[in-house]
Amino acid sequence: MTAAGLFRADDDGVTRCAWCRATPAYRHYHDHEWGFPVTDDRRLFEKLCLEGFQSGLSWLTILNKRENFRRAFHGFDAERVARYGARDVYRLLGDAGIVRHRGKIESTINNAKRLLELRSEFGSLAAYAWHYEPAPGTRPKRLTWAALKALSTTPASVAMSKDLKRRGWRFVGPTTVYAFMQAMGLVNDHVQGCSVREVAQEARGALVVPGVANWSA
Repeated sequence: MTAAGLFRADDDGVTRCAWCRATPAYRHYHDHEWGFPVTDDRRLFEKLCLEGFQSGLSWLTILNKRENFRRAFHGFDAERVARYGARDVYRLLGDAGIVRHRGKIESTINNAKRLLELRSEFGSLAAYAWHYEPAPGTRPKRLTWAALKALSTTPASVAMSKDLKRRGWRFVGPTTVYAFMQAMGLVNDHVQGCSVREVAQEARGALVVPGVANWSA
């Protein structure tokens, strides 16, 4: 790893953010998912839930268990998860393939119910989340490794966290929400010099942001 927070893989010579160097699976996530814009509600719900499960753990741990999480939570189908009851909690607590934390499991079920409420107001989780995209010019033009390491929350993540908590969501603190914003492409935190940064930026430029009709002025 260099002082710039970059590394170049021996197998393909591509320069990437240094945090993804641990495994090929981690590099694939970095190259094709992290920082790329997402508007699909099921994928967004999955990302937000998994960021909550990641609290206190490494993201690599969660990534390695992601398929197990998808199986255990029925593909993060919010309508189905919202109907989970005590037997499902018991089933999930016995599933060694996921993180067996009662609070995080129960928060996922709770948040599925809150998502259904959010949809009735805003149409989709995507429309709600993209409202919090930072305004042009408020993000660093040249994101350095030092600047990225210093970021754990932003005004936008604090605002989204506060509003989600007001709506009854759990495990959505400002740090978790900021990680969600990074993962879903609401912000592009590939550092300057990473080969993927411009690709993710181009994907954002081509995105049609979901409309938001119910935000008060």
